[in-house]
Amino acid sequence: MKKYDEGFAVAGSVMTMVFFILVNYLTSPHYPWFIYPSFVLLLWPIGLYCVRKGKHKHLAISYSALILAFLTVENYLNSPNYSWSIYAIYPIFWWPILTFLEKRALTMTVALVGSISIILYYSILNVVLSPGYPWVIYPAFVVLWWPLALYHAKKKTFFEFSIHASLLIGVFFISVNVISTPDTIWAVYPIFCVLWWPLSMYYFVYKRKLIK
Repeated sequence: MKKYDEGFAVAGSVMTMVFFILVNYLTSPHYPWFIYPSFVLLLWPIGLYCVRKGKHKHLAISYSALILAFLTVENYLNSPNYSWSIYAIYPIFWWPILTFLEKRALTMTVALVGSISIILYYSILNVVLSPGYPWVIYPAFVVLWWPLALYHAKKKTFFEFSIHASLLIGVFFISVNVISTPDTIWAVYPIFCVLWWPLSMYYFVYKRKLIK
């Protein structure tokens, strides 16, 4: 039955893609819109086969390659003058990398190497492709949560995590405020809201443990 399911997925995907190609050619040959449903249809048999066989590494490699190919084609068709697809290349590669690392992917070393390398990757793109505005602070802010959360999860220091996370959020908002709108001081408002996180952790969790 499993073989039939996989065969049905392949046959169904191929026939549906052929149908979309024909409809695309007959109705609007000037634009190849069939690539969008075809991309989704390709994920079906590949995902079904890899999950059934337990080949999660093959799934990560296949899906990553398909996503990168799709983004590259989309970039070439719609905006060939600007190579925006390269922004997604390195982060997507981390999916198969983490899959191959298996349990080692949960170590602090991997988290630090991954977050630092991603920040460096986007810093280079920022300087080379769009040096007018330091937008690298946005992906850097997101990626830094990886080692920060992993460290405190392993140590089970949740109160300290709330403090360090609040500091990270505060630095991020201050940086955005200074870089984007230095004439208007608005960062104090989200920072004030974030401060309730460590305060609530202290009074309702940490301090209660001290009393007991």
